[in-house]
Amino acid sequence: MSNPITLGPVVAGVEGSAQARAAVLWAAAEADRRGRPLHLVHATGTDKRALYASADTVEKVREAGRDLLAGTAELVAERFPALTVTKELSSSGAVSALREAAGTDGTIVVGSRGLGGFGSLMLGSVGLGAAAHATVPVVVVRGEHHEAADSRRVIAAVRGQDDLPWVRYAAQEAVARKTELRLLSVWAPLAHVGTELTLLDDIDGVARERVHEIGLLVDALAEEFPDLAVTTEVEGARSVPGLLVGAADDAALLVLGAHRPRLGIGRPLGHVAHAVLHHAHCPVAIVPREPQGEDAPQG
Repeated sequence: MSNPITLGPVVAGVEGSAQARAAVLWAAAEADRRGRPLHLVHATGTDKRALYASADTVEKVREAGRDLLAGTAELVAERFPALTVTKELSSSGAVSALREAAGTDGTIVVGSRGLGGFGSLMLGSVGLGAAAHATVPVVVVRGEHHEAADSRRVIAAVRGQDDLPWVRYAAQEAVARKTELRLLSVWAPLAHVGTELTLLDDIDGVARERVHEIGLLVDALAEEFPDLAVTTEVEGARSVPGLLVGAADDAALLVLGAHRPRLGIGRPLGHVAHAVLHHAHCPVAIVPREPQGEDAPQG
């Protein structure tokens, strides 16, 4: 898998809701921090509508989309006058339009829910669809304090040194914000009762091994990001999603590595990521990672 440190545009979905507006402003700040252009996309879905709607109706939908894009671009320009902003009116569905616009090296940003064009943008549809299937990082903007969160730390849910490829994204986010990166490793030993007795017989040993793995990850990050402050925490918990959601209360961004099953067989998004996307109180980034045997509990 390619390095998830993104070099392409920040792509934001535009659909008119308050949540989408917040996501666009978050995306604009992200593009500004990273020195990347912001690409605004409004998906009309008129490819499908053309089968049953009149040409006049389709044109009205497209005109409304153009007006929405223009108004959103003006809003961004007021906040970030030096930022390069481009606009795209797509006739495709929302997830397809976002993925195509992001290409192989962009970042997709969406709101937690929406109302129109990106219409079904509630967690469970476009937001989850983008997070589950994109091959680039996807940020779902949640919480009310994200615009003032630059001073808060970035948290990455990790399990060991094999996470380095996707954790680079979290590290770059922390560097851009001039804040620390917290590596949080959560495991739920009680989830294996009846299936992994040897694991339960040596919980302390498993914890020590996890600490060792995180130490190797910290060493690798230190080589690539020598000025980055990294803190670590290894926690056992009854609920992995519950602990991550609690930890995210004071975070600028929570970053998860998402499993992409080989050959497309299996769940594209694990239950932990699914739960965190529904309940976290800060923006959540889902970064694709290489599958390595069993899916890590963080994804």
